[in-house]
Amino acid sequence: MVKKGDAVYPTGYEPKIKDEKSIENRQSLLNVILGDHSQEISEDIDTDLFEVMKRRRSTRKFDSKPVEDWKVDKILAAADTAPTAGNFQGFEVFYIKNEKLKEEMVKAANNQPYVNSPIVIVYCKNPSRVKLQFPDKMLKKFAIQDATLAAAYSQLAATALSLSTIWIGMLDEKKVQDIIGTDLVPSSILCIGYPVKRKHPKPRRNLSDLIHVLE
Repeated sequence: MVKKGDAVYPTGYEPKIKDEKSIENRQSLLNVILGDHSQEISEDIDTDLFEVMKRRRSTRKFDSKPVEDWKVDKILAAADTAPTAGNFQGFEVFYIKNEKLKEEMVKAANNQPYVNSPIVIVYCKNPSRVKLQFPDKMLKKFAIQDATLAAAYSQLAATALSLSTIWIGMLDEKKVQDIIGTDLVPSSILCIGYPVKRKHPKPRRNLSDLIHVLE
């Protein structure tokens, strides 16, 4: 009998591995990082999700002001909370602190200078983590989705922390792999920092044009 809170999978597609202890330890660490609401920290956090979504803007000019370590911790932890296929987290995160590597990343990202930002994070696909009984093509698709959601969660977390971001999708996969030293394929780069100037909202499509309702 399935208990409330248990994960449910399609018959024949159950995961191969289930490590309860690992899940418990990871959740404990997340609670410590994301649950820190000390006075000096909470003043710099916007907890209104819809306001955060409304305020998010792409930034191509970052201030040289360093980003506080506790903010970086929350941004990275946010990626860990993103929903993933079977909860197997088919992605890896590379946080680049080395200045020379950041300069190389600019070249790997079509010479976009703002890639050399205070915080540079690369999100890579790792389909080997997805222990579900599906064809390889489907596992790779899951990994793309997992890595993308992880980056999006980090991006919203950064916005909630009064930071700005720019999502980089134009990149040379092989060059990025060589720079960060992995055979995993990168899906995106997230550049984060304090903006030189806060941007105003840009016009969007009317919801009536965007949403297609099937009745």
